[in-house]
Amino acid sequence: MSIQNYTVNEEGEGLRIDRFLSERCEGFSRSFIQKLISDSQVWVNEKTVKSNYKVKRGDLLLVHIPDPLEPDIRPEEIPLDILYEDEDLLVVNKPKGMVVHPAAGHMDGTLVNAILAHCGENLSGINGVMRPGIVHRIDRDTTGALLVCKNDFAHRDLALQLKNHSIKRRYRAIVQGNIKENEGTVNAPIGRHPTDRKKMAVNRKNGREAITHYQVLERFGTATCVECRLETGRTHQIRVHMASIGHPLLGDEVYGSGKNPYHLQGQALHAMVLGFVHPRSGEYMEFTAPLPDYFVELLNKLRK
Repeated sequence: MSIQNYTVNEEGEGLRIDRFLSERCEGFSRSFIQKLISDSQVWVNEKTVKSNYKVKRGDLLLVHIPDPLEPDIRPEEIPLDILYEDEDLLVVNKPKGMVVHPAAGHMDGTLVNAILAHCGENLSGINGVMRPGIVHRIDRDTTGALLVCKNDFAHRDLALQLKNHSIKRRYRAIVQGNIKENEGTVNAPIGRHPTDRKKMAVNRKNGREAITHYQVLERFGTATCVECRLETGRTHQIRVHMASIGHPLLGDEVYGSGKNPYHLQGQALHAMVLGFVHPRSGEYMEFTAPLPDYFVELLNKLRK
């Protein structure tokens, strides 16, 4: 177990402790911090607190980080489309229908099961037994480039780049309707839907900052192909933002109209370009995941 300590300054004063720590503990999600707090692993001025405690200037915070547990997730020999690999990380092209990490109802057949078989013990343990090596995620039915870290050094560095919005992430999407503008930006906070907790929504009261830039690539009258560039990485960000301006993604049964004339398996969304500074060499690297077959076929149908 390791111990990290923080002293609250004027900038952090008044924040909930789970938010304060998630913004400062590189590589740890807010949910992970909340679990540490509930397990009495976070102390403020030598006392335990709850996640809704608001920190005060001068508070001394001690965070006890447990040693990573050995994953109890079963390795599975699932083929991986690897775009790049070295001793610190790999970039994989995730197929449609694959869940990134195990969760209730999806304990097998995930990307984590596949990378455990491929990497063995060479994975970062920062995000715990369920998400070893996973720095960021994309939805089950979203395809494309995803980063996986083999050690904590790479994980912490890339998590910081992600937090600072310096990782390049460009997506291809096909949305409903004809977007009139050639380009635009959606700047709207995203949080849990106020009545449906399984969904995300533009939530101006309790949401977190979310910014998506989009550019029209091709118009089909009833649909539009766009490139989306993320500044932030909120859950379902592109899907929520495009739906919020009246152009939900084709095939999106959660945020769309429910109509699926092209019989798609989930939203037409592909993480095409991923660029970052390599944590060890300091070299900028950029990778492109080719459009999947279903996406190309859909474009051809729309062109006709």
